[in-house]
Amino acid sequence: MARKFQELEQKMPPESLARAKARAKELMAEMLLAEIRKSVGLTQEDLAAQLGIKQPTLSKLESQDDMQVSTLRRLIQALGGELELIAHLPGGDIRIRQFAESN
Repeated sequence: MARKFQELEQKMPPESLARAKARAKELMAEMLLAEIRKSVGLTQEDLAAQLGIKQPTLSKLESQDDMQVSTLRRLIQALGGELELIAHLPGGDIRIRQFAESN
């Protein structure tokens, strides 16, 4: 008989649960746009409608390896998130605000 994941989680030792959650966070940090969309529970049709574009256009955006910051921001916002650009430099991390959305 199938059990709920929460039941299994409750039986895990705290150290194992912490490691599992840390690994899940690492994997989520490396997700592609299409994977993020799916994890949010949206289809390409749903997200395209929110963005006011056609599904084939969204499909092309999700498969691009380069796009404008403003386009990426719109996608992330439509997914319920907020885009933040951080440069990891030898002297430390720097949050880049040059491309912050102007209201």
